[in-house]
Amino acid sequence: MCRIFAGQDPERYAFETRSVRISGYPTSVRLEARFWRIIEEIAHAQGMTVGKFLSQLHDEALEIHGEVSNFASLLRCSCLVYLEQGLNSTEPRRAAG
Repeated sequence: MCRIFAGQDPERYAFETRSVRISGYPTSVRLEARFWRIIEEIAHAQGMTVGKFLSQLHDEALEIHGEVSNFASLLRCSCLVYLEQGLNSTEPRRAAG
């Protein structure tokens, strides 16, 4: 079973560093390329640029938690939430129950 995971093309999990502005401050974020594609999809679905989405996510997390200690991890987990919740599906979700 691990061969399914271990046999992936290394390009799927290669890092990609992007220079971005978060709330007006220049910084860089390093994520696996696949996560960047999901973030692009989320931003597009929200009618935002990637930069605007990252800034809004950062600002809202800061407002809720008072700090953002690991923004890259927040981004990865946001991608997982997006996929787990089926937010990338065009079909309406059924209520559980």
